[in-house]
This record gives sequence, structure tokens and C-alpha cells, in this order.
Amino acid sequence: MHAGRNYSAAEVFRWTRRELLVFVVWSAVPPLLLTLDFELVLMPWSPVAVLGTAVAFVTGFRSNAAYGRLWEARQVWGAIVNLSRAFAVQARDFVEGGEAARPRRLVLRHVAWLTALRHQLRQPRAWETQGLRFNSEYRARTFAVPEQGSALEAELAPLLSEEELQAVLKKKNRALAVLSLQSEDLQRAAREGQLSDYRRVELSRAIAGLLDQQGKCERIKNFPYPRQFATLNRFFVKLFIVLLPFGVTAEVLRLAPGSPWLALPMSVVLAWVLNTMDKIGVASENPFEGGPNDVPITAMSRSIEIDLLDLLNEPRLPAPVEPTHDILM
Repeated sequence: MHAGRNYSAAEVFRWTRRELLVFVVWSAVPPLLLTLDFELVLMPWSPVAVLGTAVAFVTGFRSNAAYGRLWEARQVWGAIVNLSRAFAVQARDFVEGGEAARPRRLVLRHVAWLTALRHQLRQPRAWETQGLRFNSEYRARTFAVPEQGSALEAELAPLLSEEELQAVLKKKNRALAVLSLQSEDLQRAAREGQLSDYRRVELSRAIAGLLDQQGKCERIKNFPYPRQFATLNRFFVKLFIVLLPFGVTAEVLRLAPGSPWLALPMSVVLAWVLNTMDKIGVASENPFEGGPNDVPITAMSRSIEIDLLDLLNEPRLPAPVEPTHDILM
């Protein structure tokens, strides 16, 4: 997530510089051919304008859908924050007598669940865009994804017992495995008389809520913006950009005969704006992939961890995650 006031013009230019260069070269073709007295069939502006209107609608639809996915992901993690605090308070106050370390173990295990979940959500998918050259370049000079620079086992080791750690690492869905351990521990606490049936049900309901939010995260992560819409949208944008200089040049010659080069800046600006709108949609539709526009699940997980450990009066609290070059992960 960008945590600053806005992206700078220089950042936007570097992000789109390759396409901008292509637009300049392609938009210069019709004026150059006319200047060299080549016979050139220009395209009437009306069909180009109609195509551009249709492309703008489709691109706007994609941007709205991408924003919807991003906002839903943020709402899900907002719910995880609230459920985590409620679970920690209940674990601290509901568990009585018996093993005194159990509330702390439940809270640390919850932090382990957050850790496993965010590592799962950062795993790449074929349709995600962080492997593309313009995104990888921006990431290399601006920020790093914490989950890509640390091992899950090392992060889980201080939070789980050795037996639990090995059991979790054997599972494919490790976040689910951690919540399963939580449920088993609550069952043991009930059998040992540390939890009444009512309190066990309340804590189990909290775990069910966490499972529900995990499922929502997995749905967003594993079901992309439909590929048929994404493919056709990109094809339509490229088609419009290819035809644009010929239509703009024809319109410029109608309004100002003998001045074909006036079409160059107009074509470049129109192509750049529409292409950048499409790129923004692409950059926003996968809110867990490790990009600069992601939901900051690393920072939110750390914030939850601080709140939960503070509830237990732990003497040492981890430091909050700070933005790097205004990017908060």
C-alpha cells in the first residue's frame, strides 16, 4: 500500500516509460509518411471515436472490478483484526485454573496463524503481475516483500512447540493446520476443566469466524479477475492504440491542413492515458501478490501481534512495520 501522499510524476513516468516510447514512435508514423509524400489511407475519426468509447467503458469496468477486489480484501483483513482482538481477550479471560500458560499459548498460536496465512497469500499465481518487468524493476529499487525474504519455518519456530511446528509444516494448508491445533487445545482445556461449555463454544465460534475470513482471502487469492474479460480488454486497448494515430491525423488534417505533426502529441496523450488506466486496473486486481498497491497484510499482522502481546503484558513488543519509500507491505 502506498502510505505517502501520492505517487510522484517521476515514478509514474518510469513505470510507463516503455509504452510511452512505443506510443511516440507509432504516433509519428502517419505524419512522417505524409511528410515524405507517401500515399497513406487515413482512417475517419468517427469509427475510432466509437471504438475508443467502447474501450473506455470496458477499461472502466475492469478498474471498478479491480477496486472492488482490493476493497473487499481490506474489509476481510479489517475483520481479521477485530476477530483477533476478541479471540485474545476471550483466551485471556475465559481460561481458568489448570495450566497457567495456556492463554499465552493460544495467543502465540494465533500469531502463528497470521504468519502462516500471510505467507500463503504471498505465494505467486500464474495470472499475477509482479513477475512482469516493469513491476519487478519498481520493486527492486523501492521496497521488498518480507515474506519473500524469510522462511516460514523460522518465523513459526518461536510461536509453536517443536511438535506443533513439525505437524504444521507437513500440511499443505498451514494456516488451517494452526487453527486446527487451536481447536484441539480448546477441547483439551474443556476436558481438563479450564473451560466451561459455554466459554468453549464462544472461543470455537471465534475460530470459525477466523476460518471464514481465511476462506474469503483464499477466494480472492485463488480466483483471478476472469481471464476472458482481461484478455479481450487488453486486445481492445491495443487495437484502439494501433488505429488511433491514423484517426487523429485525419482529424487534424481536416481542421488544420498541412499540419500533420500536430497529431503526434494528441495521439501519444490519448494512448498513454487509456493504457495507464488499464495498467492501474491490472496492478490493483490481485491485492495479496506483493505489489505496491496491495493490502498491507504484513503491517496489519504485526499490528495485531503487538496488540495481542500487549494484552498479555509481555515486556518486549515487536516494532511496527514501517513504510519503505512510502510503500507499506
